[in-house]
Amino acid sequence: MSSETVNIVTRLLAAMAAGGMVGFERTYHGRPAGFRTHTLVCLASSLLMLVTIYQEKWFTSAMFETVKVDPTRMAQGIMTGIGFLGAGVIMKEGLSVRGLTTAASIWITAAIGILAGVGFYDAVFIVTILTLGTLSVFRWIESRMPTLIYAHHSLRFHRDKVMPERDLKTLISDHGFSIANLSHRLLEGGRFFEYEMTIRTQREENIQRLSQTLLGLDSIIEFQISPTGD
Repeated sequence: MSSETVNIVTRLLAAMAAGGMVGFERTYHGRPAGFRTHTLVCLASSLLMLVTIYQEKWFTSAMFETVKVDPTRMAQGIMTGIGFLGAGVIMKEGLSVRGLTTAASIWITAAIGILAGVGFYDAVFIVTILTLGTLSVFRWIESRMPTLIYAHHSLRFHRDKVMPERDLKTLISDHGFSIANLSHRLLEGGRFFEYEMTIRTQREENIQRLSQTLLGLDSIIEFQISPTGD
């Protein structure tokens, strides 16, 4: 096996390893684009960059002398194309948007593949470690950072048994929530009345406490508490 072939195989294996490590982290956390997806993205990016690095192998000598190929254009094309793949993992569920972090990880995995393709192994190693650190260590930091938890909240009553708005606000406040906005609706020809609002709190357990209280109120026909977030 020639030294050139060894060099190509080494770059492709480096891309597979780096993409696989990032993908494993995504798979471990149950994301739809995981181990195989990230590995293939990184490998494909590396392979496409090898096309430009070894362009003299597929350009004729005459053509190579008259045409100048800019390898960075291939990198630009790869990153643009990866945007479509990243968009495919972003999903809207109710008021929540999921998949943004996975889309970002696919995008940076493509960049790592480009680095492997051109042979920047030091950069591949450093960026892979930084990416894994961002996805894992930063997750731990983020879970301990003070943050507001938002939820979409709705309650439905019979029209003649509606909880007064003042009592509703007191109930929400007593469970550690504040109301970001509040709207009112009459449904099914005026038979039912519904409050809709966005509520926020700093403690996740307040959602369970509020839910248990609402379950014990006979005047409420149905309610919904849907946390928002990535």
